[in-house]
Amino acid sequence: MVRIMRASDEGAVETAARELEAGRLVAIPTETVYGLAADATNGEAVAAIFAAKGRPRFNPLIAHVSGLEMAETIGAFDRVSVALARHFWPGPLTLVVPLRPGAAVHPLVCAGNDTVALRCPRGLARQVIERLGRPVAAPSANRSGKISATTANDVERDLGDRIALIVDGGPTPIGLESTIVKSEGDAVRLLRPGGVAVGEIEALGIRVIRGATGGAIEAPGMLESHYAPDAALRLNADTVLPGEALLAFGPSRIAGARDASFVLNLSGTGDLTEAAANLFSHLHRLDASGAKLIAVEPVPHEGLGEAINDRLARAAAPRDSGADNG
Repeated sequence: MVRIMRASDEGAVETAARELEAGRLVAIPTETVYGLAADATNGEAVAAIFAAKGRPRFNPLIAHVSGLEMAETIGAFDRVSVALARHFWPGPLTLVVPLRPGAAVHPLVCAGNDTVALRCPRGLARQVIERLGRPVAAPSANRSGKISATTANDVERDLGDRIALIVDGGPTPIGLESTIVKSEGDAVRLLRPGGVAVGEIEALGIRVIRGATGGAIEAPGMLESHYAPDAALRLNADTVLPGEALLAFGPSRIAGARDASFVLNLSGTGDLTEAAANLFSHLHRLDASGAKLIAVEPVPHEGLGEAINDRLARAAAPRDSGADNG
């Protein structure tokens, strides 16, 4: 049976670090979602992540670091990447950079690519990395292709029989995975929208190019089908059909909302930050209601709405057994 500690418990950081040192898997809270953590330099431990999640090995992992100093021992940072790291770290931005020859991360982390995805998280996750003194691979703590975990209960329900320890830090404040970008000269390419809105990057005078290049999968979240509940999603609905549950947004309801089998609102006031924080937890609850179909009201594509709509589109896509999200 999995051990659960509160993040506020004395020794939580030390216990998590010791489990990682022993090559075991630990679920830890970050500001985005819960991560399924392993020592990124330990090949057997990294392989255990793929086994626990049922994740395809062609899908790379994010290596989480304690800061830019550790990151630069793993990846080669150009001027733009350094500027982004200094501005947004610790925080929900992942940078894909060239892998340094001889870098300590195990090749499984990079899935055969010559690039590596790096992020410095906030809070307890960073403390654990600092105590460990090594990078930590930590995709979202859920089975491959399923809804990302934003609470310790989500993790226990999905992976509790496959991991050694869950550190319970309460609901994650952002609720969406990190934004992932890759430097291309004076611009960056957006590989996955997330907790940092594109406008925040553009405010630094850095141009953002949307759309993958069509080459190798360089970061998590680039597969078509991800983040999926068991129920099917119907996006941008203008009416609720008989038997459907409803994922609402804002103060006004679409036609037929009163007849929905179950209703949850991402944000009654239309606040996109609140909506992002609620997205995965609401999908979990709607799925648990037993509904087979979920109608989803339109969400604006501005700001964090871009990331919300990205997750909804992937959750609604045809199911692919090789999908994974974090």
